Amino acid sequence: MINFLKGFATGLGAVAPGLSGSVLLVIFGLYRKTISTLNELFRFKNIWNNIKFFLPLGLGIGIGAVLFGKFVDFLLVNFEVYTRFAFLGLILGTIPLFFKEVKKEGFSKRYYLLIFAALVLGIFVFFFNRDLFPNVENPSFLQSCLLGFSVAISYIVPGIDSAAVLSALGFYELWVKILAHPFDYINLILPISIGAILGIIIISIIINKLIQKCYTATFSVIFGLFLSVIPSVLSEKCIIGLNATSGISLIILAISFIASILFGNLEKLKKTT
Repeated sequence: MINFLKGFATGLGAVAPGLSGSVLLVIFGLYRKTISTLNELFRFKNIWNNIKFFLPLGLGIGIGAVLFGKFVDFLLVNFEVYTRFAFLGLILGTIPLFFKEVKKEGFSKRYYLLIFAALVLGIFVFFFNRDLFPNVENPSFLQSCLLGFSVAISYIVPGIDSAAVLSALGFYELWVKILAHPFDYINLILPISIGAILGIIIISIIINKLIQKCYTATFSVIFGLFLSVIPSVLSEKCIIGLNATSGISLIILAISFIASILFGNLEKLKKTT
C-alpha cells in the first residue's frame, strides 16, 4: 500500500510541467530499487518478489497519471499562471531532497563541477536546440520506434525534460495528439511499444550499471540536468501575466514550496520511526 501511494504521487510527476516522475522516485528512495527490479525482470530473476514490488508501484503510477492528468489539464487550461507557479514551488522544494540523495554515498567538491557541467549542457540542449528536426506528422515504422524509445529515455532518466527531447526530434506535437486520441493512431501503437520496451531495457541496464559503479557521479549529472529544466515550468504566458497576478502567484509559490519541504520531513520522520 505504501508503494502504491508513492506510485500514485509519482503519477503527478509524469504529467506536471517540469517535474519528472523518476525524480520523485529518487526522493522516495525507490528509484534505485525500481531500476534494479526492471533489470531482474528482463532477465527473469526473482520474478515473484520483483512483481510484488513493481505491481503496486506501477499501478499507482498509472492511476495517478490518469487522474492527475485530467486535473492538471483542467488547471492549465483555466488557471495556467497559478498552476505553473504551484508546480514551480513544488519543484524548488524537491531540490534539497534530491541533493540529499546525491550525497547519500559520499560527496566531495569535485562533484560540483559535474553538476555545473550537466546544468550547462542541459540548458544548451533543452533550450537552444529545440526543433532541431521538422515536425513529424506521418511517421514511418522506424520513426515510430524512435518516438517510443525517446519517451522511455525521458521517463526513466531523472531530470530529462520529455517535452524538450520530443520537441527537438520533431515528435512532441505528434505525441500529444496520440495521448489525446489514441484510437486515431492505433497503427502506431505496436512500433511505439517496441521502441519503448527497447528503451526501457537498454536505459535501465545502463543506469543500473552506472549507479553500481559510480553512484555519486551519476546522480550529480542527473541533478544538474534536473536543475536545467526548472525554468521550463514557467511559460511565456506566466511572464507576461506576472504583473497582474504577482501577489497571488508568489503566495501560491511559497505555499507549494513549504508543502514540498514538509513532505520531505514526513519522509524523514517515517524512516526514523
